Amino acid sequence: MLKKTTFLTLLALGVAAVAPQTASSKDRRGEQNEARAQMMAGKVKSIRSIENQILPRMAGSEYIGPEFDPNALVYRLKFIRDGRVLFVDVDGRTGAILRQTR
Repeated sequence: MLKKTTFLTLLALGVAAVAPQTASSKDRRGEQNEARAQMMAGKVKSIRSIENQILPRMAGSEYIGPEFDPNALVYRLKFIRDGRVLFVDVDGRTGAILRQTR
């Protein structure tokens, strides 16, 4: 009986741990689809174009990846350097850096 209870508890914890990741991945796909739609409509530059511009400026940092805000048309590129997370916010229309944490 104890083994069954332990198994069910671990199973429940495993399901709880996976649920937020699934929601997050759905949000991420929606974000990617919106960025692509905006790019295809000619409203923003492609993420590859933005990355090609920004990544060389962030030497010594590990690139984590982008996020896209469809309301503001802003890409947020995330990096790690010396254990700190750095953000670079880029105007998706022009490619201009709007904000950068240091």
